[in-house]
Amino acid sequence: RTFRSYLPRSHRTYSCVHCRAHLARHEELISKSFQGSHGRAYLFNSVADQRLLLTGLHSVADIFCQSCNTTLGWKYEQAFESSQKYKEGKFIIEMS
Repeated sequence: RTFRSYLPRSHRTYSCVHCRAHLARHEELISKSFQGSHGRAYLFNSVADQRLLLTGLHSVADIFCQSCNTTLGWKYEQAFESSQKYKEGKFIIEMS
């Protein structure tokens, strides 16, 4: 059985575009100025119900919607440049 987090209605939330499952609270948003594989993406401190799949040689892990299994973006596992270390442990959710 899949566990799903539903965030309180009083909070502004970001949801899966396909099934509307809750992904993240607005308070976890760090930046709206990121580029994903398919266009605009947002950087978050944390997301609800993530499932990780390591992608080989890359230092990122794909994240999926636990409700409909849509690929949402990725988690930064490791940054190799010191100027990018702030991204480690953070999540990208693609908006398109």
